[in-house]
Amino acid sequence: MGSLTYLALLVGCLVVTAPLEIVLRVRVYARWRRFLLAVLPEFTVFVVWVLYAIAQGHWNYSDELTLGVRFPGGIPVEEVLFFLVVPLCSVLALEAVRRVTGWDAGYPASPDDSRGSIAARNERAADGGAESGHGREAEPRR
Repeated sequence: MGSLTYLALLVGCLVVTAPLEIVLRVRVYARWRRFLLAVLPEFTVFVVWVLYAIAQGHWNYSDELTLGVRFPGGIPVEEVLFFLVVPLCSVLALEAVRRVTGWDAGYPASPDDSRGSIAARNERAADGGAESGHGREAEPRR
């Protein structure tokens, strides 16, 4: 199992958190564009940092604990996956906590985010209309 150690750790993280998408309907995978916008800056900075650290001889990776597949610059495929998997698992966990507790994570809804507001309707439409089944709300009775 030695060469699969790092990869097994990443798979374990996904196995533990991936069911949150289904069980609690946190909708992280469904909103993949939002996830990528959140992760791409982190991913870019850390991959560049690791490439620099490898080039300077500050870091190295054991071929016994990795697959031995490396991208240009000597970064192992598992390290690149780490910068995608760990943030994904973190976002899944955060969204699960928000779903279960009702916590707004410091981002309270703005006053115009009522159920019938344009912002709320756009959000539901972007999410595929999950609440009403078709992305469109019925007009309120007057």
